[in-house]
Amino acid sequence: MTDQKIDIIKECEGAKKIAVTGHTNPDGDCIGSTMALWLFLKKGLPNAQCDVMIEQPDPTYGVISGIDQIVTDYSEDTVYDVVFVLDSVTTRCGEAEKYIKTAGKVVNIDHHMSNPGEGNVHYVVPDASSCGEVLYDLFCIKDEYKNLIDKDIALALYIAIIHDTGVLQYSNTAPKTLRIVADLISYGFDFPKLIDKTFYENTYVQSQVLGRALLEAFPLLDGQVMVSRMEQKTMDFYGAVKSDLSGIVNQLRIIKGVKVAIFIYEVGPTEHKVSLRSSSDDINVATVATYFGGGGHIRAAGCNINGNFYDVLNAIMEQVEKIL
Repeated sequence: MTDQKIDIIKECEGAKKIAVTGHTNPDGDCIGSTMALWLFLKKGLPNAQCDVMIEQPDPTYGVISGIDQIVTDYSEDTVYDVVFVLDSVTTRCGEAEKYIKTAGKVVNIDHHMSNPGEGNVHYVVPDASSCGEVLYDLFCIKDEYKNLIDKDIALALYIAIIHDTGVLQYSNTAPKTLRIVADLISYGFDFPKLIDKTFYENTYVQSQVLGRALLEAFPLLDGQVMVSRMEQKTMDFYGAVKSDLSGIVNQLRIIKGVKVAIFIYEVGPTEHKVSLRSSSDDINVATVATYFGGGGHIRAAGCNINGNFYDVLNAIMEQVEKIL
C-alpha cells in the first residue's frame, strides 16, 4: 500500500493538456473510474484540455455522463502534460500507450496488488475494493475537492465500486466501502436501476454464449477446478463480441465444489485470454496471472497466453495446482 495520498489537482499544476486512460477491455471499475476522474478534472481545471481514452464501452454504460466524448481515435500525436493511468499498469493501455510514453508526467492510480507502482507518481492501495474507492478517497482530501463531486461523478464512482465488489458481495467489500457507497447514493441517482442495467441485465446473445459456455464446461482435479472455453468460430456463430463474455467466469465459480474457475477465449489466431476466479482468499489466482504477465486480485485475475487451447490450459493448470 502507498501511504502518502496524492493531490490530483496539484499534480496537474500548470498543465494545459491532460489525459485519463485505463486498461484494455475495460470493466465496470475501469470505465467508472476513468469517467469519474475525467468529470472531476473538467470541473476542477476548467481551463485545461482534458481527454479520456479507453476502448468504447458497452452501450449499457451510456448512463454515465460524457461517455460519448471518449477519445477512440489515436491518430493525433498529441503530447500531454499529464496522463493518468487508472486501474492498470502503464503497459496495458492499448493504443493509448503512445501518449503515456510521450507525456510530461504519468500518474498511476490503482488498487491491484500486482501493480508495483508505475509512472512518475503512483498511488496504489491493494486493500481498496476498487479503483473507484481509491479515487473517492483522493477526491475527499480537501473540502474544496469534495465539493466538486456531483450526481454525475457520484454515479460513475458508484458503478466502479459495485462492479469490482460484485454489487458489494465479494470479500473485498469493507465497512469503509459501504460508507462510501452510502455517501454516493445520497446524490440521488436511481441506484437499483443502475445495478440492473449495468451489472445483471444480459442481451439475448450474452445469454446464448453463457449457456453455451456452461454446457461445454468440464471439471478438473475432482471438481475443484471448472474450465470452459470459447472459440472465435463459436463467437462468430452467435454474433458475439468479447464484451458479451463478461460474467461467464463468475458463473463457473459458483458451481458447487469449485475452488478455481477458468474461462479461456480466443483473442487472436494463437492468443488466448484467460480469466481466473477463486472461491476464497486463501487461493490467490493473481499469482497465476502474474506468472504469465497478467495481474489482478487474490480472487479475480487474468492474463493473455500464446498457444493453442490445450497448451494454454496445460500451462495454466500447472500453476493452479501449485496454489491448490
